[in-house]
Formats: sequence, structure tokens, C-alpha cells
Amino acid sequence: MAQAKRYLRKRQNLLAMVTKIKLWPSRRGILHGVKSILPLNSGFELTTHCGLVFRVRDSANSRASRWLRAKQYARPCPACRVPDWKIEKYGATVFSKSLGRTLSTSRPAAPGSGEAGPGEPDDSSRG
Repeated sequence: MAQAKRYLRKRQNLLAMVTKIKLWPSRRGILHGVKSILPLNSGFELTTHCGLVFRVRDSANSRASRWLRAKQYARPCPACRVPDWKIEKYGATVFSKSLGRTLSTSRPAAPGSGEAGPGEPDDSSRG
């Protein structure tokens, strides 16, 4: 069955794109499934399902951003066991300059940072 096309904006921050797609292309061209994302000061740290940890700067022009938009990868990671439906859905995604959904670029608060994330009450206002 053919997957319906999904449209996303082309020039998104890497954090927003990885959070939405939940896939990460390594430098060797292996497509990993993303298990968790931890925001840092200058970027973020992501953990894959196979246990690898990547520290990444948040940039729309980075190698990973370009590879995700161009769908460049050699093969999916056998240890991450990325399902076929996810790869088909990723393959049906179209990155367009003028069409598509703009992804939120707001960063969630890091655990233990004392900052309230979006939609969370701030504890400092309590008496």
C-alpha cells in the first residue's frame, strides 16, 4: 500500500526535525531510531535504540539536516530495528520550501534545570 505524502517545511531546526521524525543518520550512512532527546545549551544529546549517544549542535545547515531532507542513508541499523512502516513513512515525507507544516522550535526544559517547560506551571511563583 502506498503511503500518503506528508509535507514538512524544508528549513527547520535539526532538533524540531529529529523530534518529529525520530530517525538519525550517522556519518557512515546508517539510519538509527531515536529513543530519547535531551536538550543542552548549544544543541542536544540523542540516544538511539541500539544504545549509541550522539551530541549534536542544532543547525538547519548541518550534515544531518541535509541528509534527513535528502533522505540519504545506506541502510537502517539492524540493532535499532527500525520498522518498515517508519522507513516507508519517512520516504513518503516531502520537504518543501513553500508547503508543509512548520515544526515548533521551542525547546523543552532540561530535567533538573528549574525552568518550566511549555504548558508547565513555574514553581517559583508558589509561596
